[in-house]
Amino acid sequence: MSPLKITTRDAATGPVLEIAGELDFDTASELRELIPTVALRPGQRLTLDLGRMEFCDSSGLSALIAAHHHAHTAQADIALEAVPANTLRILRIVGLDQLFSLGQDGDTGLGTGPEPVNG
Repeated sequence: MSPLKITTRDAATGPVLEIAGELDFDTASELRELIPTVALRPGQRLTLDLGRMEFCDSSGLSALIAAHHHAHTAQADIALEAVPANTLRILRIVGLDQLFSLGQDGDTGLGTGPEPVNG
């Protein structure tokens, strides 16, 4: 098991959350609690970089949906970047690929450097 680590940074398009480790029943609450604290302005894009995410279960998917709701409420966009193949497959099976913009290259714009949120 790899502990969840969420790192934030700013990009030209808006905030970026880099998610590493396992996003599951035991850890999804960390993301769900962080999401409402992420400041978004209308027209910005919240990017979730999943390139180092190792596992995502239904609780993790629920946390991603909460992030979508937060962005939608702020009149902002949301994108999932560098989605691992196994997670992408699940997103497609359950239809969440229709809810999120999906990028495979991890290109989220120029940031100011990572700021660790949790250990």
